[in-house]
Amino acid sequence: MEFVILAVVIALVAVGVISGLVVSSRKKKQLPPAPSSTPPLTPPAEPRVGEEAEEPREESRRTIEDVPAPPAETAPETVEPEAPAAPALDVPEPTAGRLVRLRARLARSQNTLGKGLLALLSRDNLDEDTWEEIEDTLLTADVGVAPTQELVERLRERVRVLGTRTPEELRALLREELLVLLGTDFDRAVKTEGGLETPGVVMVVGVNGTGKTTTTGKLARVLVADGRSVVLGAADTFRAAAADQLQTWGERVGARTVRGPEGGDPASIAYDAVKEGIAEGADVVLIDTAGRLHTKTGLMDELGKVKRVVEKHGPLDEVLLVLDATTGQNGLVQARVFAEVVDITGIVLTKLDGTAKGGIVIAVQRELGVPVKLVGLGEGPDDLAPFEPEAFVDALIGD
Repeated sequence: MEFVILAVVIALVAVGVISGLVVSSRKKKQLPPAPSSTPPLTPPAEPRVGEEAEEPREESRRTIEDVPAPPAETAPETVEPEAPAAPALDVPEPTAGRLVRLRARLARSQNTLGKGLLALLSRDNLDEDTWEEIEDTLLTADVGVAPTQELVERLRERVRVLGTRTPEELRALLREELLVLLGTDFDRAVKTEGGLETPGVVMVVGVNGTGKTTTTGKLARVLVADGRSVVLGAADTFRAAAADQLQTWGERVGARTVRGPEGGDPASIAYDAVKEGIAEGADVVLIDTAGRLHTKTGLMDELGKVKRVVEKHGPLDEVLLVLDATTGQNGLVQARVFAEVVDITGIVLTKLDGTAKGGIVIAVQRELGVPVKLVGLGEGPDDLAPFEPEAFVDALIGD
């Protein structure tokens, strides 16, 4: 029994020794200490109290009055954006001599008529066949039947009386007779004087596609070049962007445009344009009307309404009919219908440089009994010129 107890005690002692060795070996395998560069963490010192407490140190203290106020935030400088510079206005070319300057351009398209007539008149034998050819040449150039017959009769008589027919004599003869047909006694000035308290009022009419709005803009340039102040009335409310187009023309020469909503009442806009012209003391009001088909009665009646409404301010000084010279005799049909609705006082022939049918000038004057006052000779802004019969005939037959 004692032996058993002794064995148990020895076993317990052995287990304890072995456990101690295991624990010590685990302690030896702990991680190495942190590198010496990192100072070991030390617990904060405990505060000293009572007799061990440190004497308080005297520190300089500032009152709130001694503390300077923080600097006030300065608002950033606001830079006013520069106002955009007003676009420079165009300086239109003076109207004096415009047609003379453009004679070369006109001659290129028109001298076929003049050269053809001179060649026929220069033949040794002016028989009936030759005179028929002269008639055909004039009719082809849209001179018209009655003016053609009149011209041929006068030429035949004068050639018979003269006897000799040198090129110089024939050219002078033809020039004289063409000037008689064109009429040198017409008053071709565009009436823009107005009354004492009202501006001159010009209404521009015509069918679609004749260059009516462009002509109105170019006419504004002609008037500005002559020192007149202009207000534009955009009464063409049916064609998209017509008002924008007219306003662009006006802005280029400093003319204001009165306009209304698209599809608005043209008569109302025309009335407002004249009203604004009176208020501003403008010299001239130009009213651009919508292009009308001469076969549409309703549209033509509306044009008459525009005229009547405008005349509430005073009489219209000028009603200009714009015709496309390339349409020839069809332009005469248009002219007749417009003349029945409004009193046409003058004609503007556009695209005269693009046709060899310059005889339309003679025909339309004879048909309406009113003069051609302006002619368009190109796409340039200053290619609208007062019509001068002498310069036109000189371009027609050459120098």
